[in-house]
Amino acid sequence: MNERTVGTAGRWTLVIAPVIALVLVAVAALWHLRNSAMAAQQRELTLLSIALTDEIDRGLQDAQEGLQAMKIELQEDRLPVSGAQATRALQTRAYLMPLVDKLWLVDSGYRVLSASDKSPAPTAASFLPALGRLGDDSIAISSPFSDGQSHATFIAVAMRLSDPSVGTGGGWIFAAIPANALLGAFSVATPASDARMAVFRSDGVRLAGAAGKLPNADAARLAEPPASGQPQELGRFRDGKQRLIEIREVQRFGLKVILTRNLDAALSGWRQTAQLTTAGIALLLAVLAGSALQVRRADRHRDQAQRALQSQLSRASKLEALGTLAGGVAHDFNNVLAAIVGFGEMAQDSAAKGSAQERQIGKVLQAAVRGRTLIERIMAFSRGGARVSLVFELEPIVEEVLALISVSLRSGVVLERALDAPGARLRGDPAQVFEAVMNLCTNAMQAMPGAGRLSVRMARVHVAAPRVLSHSRLEAGDYLELAVQDEGTGMTPEVMERLFEPFFTTRGEQSGTGLGLAVVHGVVAEFSGAIDVQGAPGRGACFTLYLPECNDPVGPAVPMTKTAPRGAGQPVLVVDDDPALVAMATEMLKGLGYDPEGYADPVAALQALRGNGNRYAAVITDEVMPVLTGTQLTRELRATRPDLPVLLVTGYGGAQLASRAAEAGVTRLLSKPLQRTELARALAELLR
Repeated sequence: MNERTVGTAGRWTLVIAPVIALVLVAVAALWHLRNSAMAAQQRELTLLSIALTDEIDRGLQDAQEGLQAMKIELQEDRLPVSGAQATRALQTRAYLMPLVDKLWLVDSGYRVLSASDKSPAPTAASFLPALGRLGDDSIAISSPFSDGQSHATFIAVAMRLSDPSVGTGGGWIFAAIPANALLGAFSVATPASDARMAVFRSDGVRLAGAAGKLPNADAARLAEPPASGQPQELGRFRDGKQRLIEIREVQRFGLKVILTRNLDAALSGWRQTAQLTTAGIALLLAVLAGSALQVRRADRHRDQAQRALQSQLSRASKLEALGTLAGGVAHDFNNVLAAIVGFGEMAQDSAAKGSAQERQIGKVLQAAVRGRTLIERIMAFSRGGARVSLVFELEPIVEEVLALISVSLRSGVVLERALDAPGARLRGDPAQVFEAVMNLCTNAMQAMPGAGRLSVRMARVHVAAPRVLSHSRLEAGDYLELAVQDEGTGMTPEVMERLFEPFFTTRGEQSGTGLGLAVVHGVVAEFSGAIDVQGAPGRGACFTLYLPECNDPVGPAVPMTKTAPRGAGQPVLVVDDDPALVAMATEMLKGLGYDPEGYADPVAALQALRGNGNRYAAVITDEVMPVLTGTQLTRELRATRPDLPVLLVTGYGGAQLASRAAEAGVTRLLSKPLQRTELARALAELLR
């Protein structure tokens, strides 16, 4: 070998060696990126499986508790076993129980005694554990079955009854649950279109969903817990494709939840990077650097989005729990206020004009009105209470708020407005929007103890894809964007976290009750909108509301009379499960010139309406009552008296109740506590 050949070989070695090194580095980097992508996707499946398994466990536990409550009712003879009353009672309980769609009472011989509808009950042999070996407070789960009427797929849960009134040796309660209900929020929270979910019984029967078809060997392996105690990560299916697999157990009910993702789809981003690296060794370093940067950026963005979503879900769960608690307390307190206002007005009428007694009762009524205002604010936060649903323009309401705010501006505070959505309309209660905008502007002024700029902007926006905001999730659609910005003291992260909690305030005893922003959050939720808050200490804050735009025409204004119209002896039926409120309402109606007849039992009231329904000119009913709610009573009544006016009175409900009441045929909806003038006006309008 001559000297030239040795020199050429040396030069090629100097060229090839770095290329080989770069290729090896590229292969190692690509393999690392592949493992990182698989690990990230597996983490997402793990988090999703934990949430969905917990949702299934809580849903079945709620159904189990509902069946236990029915079992106690049967033991105490508070629930009829057969006949029309049993059917209505089962329909009511099926409506109130989460997930449950149908109910059957079955004797010890598995014969149906009563059911919520005419669908056939599932066979006893389809349950696991076997019904004969089931404990008293345990439940068995059936294999899926099809409803002959709707052709929908259901599963059933069963609980043993020890009450001999349903058969020798007791019987069973069967509850049907839509099979797809076991999938919970999977369709919303699914990480990709190729993700699949399935729920299996311990004997391998699939109850809901689809996770692909495994070969027999892999199916047997998945039927047992992994040897390491950790979730299975990878499996090959009958179509030859590999999928990421996550298996979770709902041990209390003997269920397994399997989530899968197509490995090819999960690694699609990695494959694009690998194809770019093969384009040329000369661009290998640039491609690797760009790919690594892209992956790190994607991971960072994903982590930030996940943290923001988890924080938003945590806030939403906390506010929902607080709203449920506040709404329940406010509902009960409304009944107390209803008696105070009603009997107080009648006592004031009986007192001598100008006497100390009349003045004292007036003070009581003033305090009750203040209490009602506070309750309405709590109801607004909890998305409860009876609200009107009108189509109205937003800009005049904002202008009215700004006109009131401009009168009370402190020296040095400048009000700026940019209302660029003329004619924009919303559907809901305009009083709620007025209160929300007023609370935001008042809060902004209080955040600027010195000089500053208060800006109010309004515009139409189109959201093409869902967004995660600071305190809400904004779905795609057309919205009216209303922003209120100040140059005040701003907010710390701790304050931002508790911003919409009721009774939370950073101003001590200076002013307010801490309900203003809580009411804003409730109003936005009532309108199915979203809210975003941006702010930092010393940099002011900006509250942006997104309210769904309505394209329907503006409805006509309803004139209100200033006097309380009197009746002409028309017979009115009053229904409320509280005897004190029945007594108060009947006495008030007598004073208004009507002929009232009161019932504390809604079933007895329905029988009276069916027996002599033509006698009554109108019906006034409460909503929350045992056995029959006000809307259910109205629906039953419409079969015989479709033209009878029905006034539904409630202290807690919101938009869902308003929609349900309209479907049932309710003529008018009013909120508790009722004042005499308000009741007189409503009755006069119904009977006119």
